[in-house]
Parts: sequence; C-alpha cells; structure tokens
Amino acid sequence: MLMTDSEISRQQIMEYIKTMLGDGMIDIELEPKHYNIAIDRALAKFRQRSQASTEESYGFMTLHENQNEYILAPEVMQVRQVFRRSIGSRTGGGDGGTIFEPFNLAYTNTYLMASSNMGGLATYFAFASYQKLVGKMFGSEIDFLWNATTKKITILQRPRGEEEILLWLYNHRPDFALFTDPYAGIWLKDYSLAVSKLMLGEAREKFQTIASPQGGTSLNGTALKAEARR
Repeated sequence: MLMTDSEISRQQIMEYIKTMLGDGMIDIELEPKHYNIAIDRALAKFRQRSQASTEESYGFMTLHENQNEYILAPEVMQVRQVFRRSIGSRTGGGDGGTIFEPFNLAYTNTYLMASSNMGGLATYFAFASYQKLVGKMFGSEIDFLWNATTKKITILQRPRGEEEILLWLYNHRPDFALFTDPYAGIWLKDYSLAVSKLMLGEAREKFQTIASPQGGTSLNGTALKAEARR
C-alpha cells in the first residue's frame, strides 16, 4: 500500500524526533501514537497562530433547483464571495443566464485595437461600473450565509435551476504542504519535539530513580519538561 505525501512527511518528522531524543543510543519509551499526537498538536497550534497556514483558492459548485443549503469540504475556512458564471437573468434553466458577453468582446476588438481613434479606457470603465451596479440591483451577485463550524453555505436566493457558480475561498493548507514549507516545516518539527519531550518528561518524572544493584539510576523527567517549555 502506497503512503500519501502527508504520511511520508509524518514518518520523517517521527524519525527526526526519535533521533533528537537519542534513539539508537538509549531506549525511547514513546509509541507511534505519542508522536502522532505531538505532530497533531504542532499543526493545530500553527494553524491557530499563523496566517501562513491558510491559502486563497477558487472552487466550483453546482446549485440545484430549490436547494439553498450545501456542505463544503472540511478544509474550507471561509467563503469570501460567490460569483455567477453569467451576466444575465435568474430565470433559471441551463446555466442560469448568458455566458457570452457581447460588450467585452466588442470592446476588445474595437476600442482596445483602435483606442487612439475611438473610445478608450474611460469608456470601458464607465460601462463596467454601470454593469456592476445593475448586477447588484437585478441579481447578478449571489448573497449567502457561511457557517464556519458546520461548513454549511446557505444561498439566500432560491435557485430556479441547475447552475454552476464560482466560490472565492480561504482554505487550510494541506499537512504535507506545511511539512515541506521551508519556514513552517522546521517550526513544526521543533514544536513536535518539544511536545514529545513534555510527554516523555511527564512519564519519567513519576519515578525519580530506578533501583539497581549499583544503587539506582536517576531519570531526567524534570529536565525534559524544562527543555520542552523553553
């Protein structure tokens, strides 16, 4: 069974933690579940504190007739805006409007190619502003509500037919992307190591010494916890 990029990156971080704790020279009491908890905690803390844990993206979604509520993927954090593919009506049927925009095509062919003779950027700006205002008044834009907890988006206008829309999104960056990031990766490794030291220190601090024929061995639980909190 092939491992995913995220699983490969986790294995590499686990090897990093084991090596830094002295694995191979001494026995490390941590199990794989402890390493995974340490990595998960590092990811959660990084996503909580750093803007570098998110990315801006676009996604397509199909609206269905008379259905207002939809569930998006778990990695979606915020829906910033919803765009229609068309400029036309909301009468439904097919794609919900006219995808072909005659003015933009005519402007490209006429005004931009011969801007010194007629029209110009001012003409295009005036029409674009007019088109934006008309869109707000007559339903070219789609109003919505977004619930970041349930990942549910509610379209306020009732869809009259199937229509594909474009979503402007903010997502969590995938785990493997953070692991391989030149700036985030080293922080995640060191934070995972610190959490592992804390867990190992908690366990070793339960027993200050281990009895032996030579008089006993002192454990470094307190020192490990102090290093983890630095």
